[in-house]
Amino acid sequence: MIDVTKINGKEITINAELIETVEETPDTVITLTTGKKIIVKESRQIIKNLVKLYKIECNSTIFAESPARAVGNPANIAE
Repeated sequence: MIDVTKINGKEITINAELIETVEETPDTVITLTTGKKIIVKESRQIIKNLVKLYKIECNSTIFAESPARAVGNPANIAE
């Protein structure tokens, strides 16, 4: 989930997994896989960065729940 600001100033949270496209026309329009379009104040690049951070956070959570798979775990270092 990522937080964005609609053009009217209202902050909302959207499911980053449902984002199909992000366009600047010049307003930033997020199109979801459902066909819904949301106009937001953030730039296309900011949305892209928010999605990247969301994905990193998701992957970090997976590794945190499985310490044996975590990057940097001494058990994962080849001798």
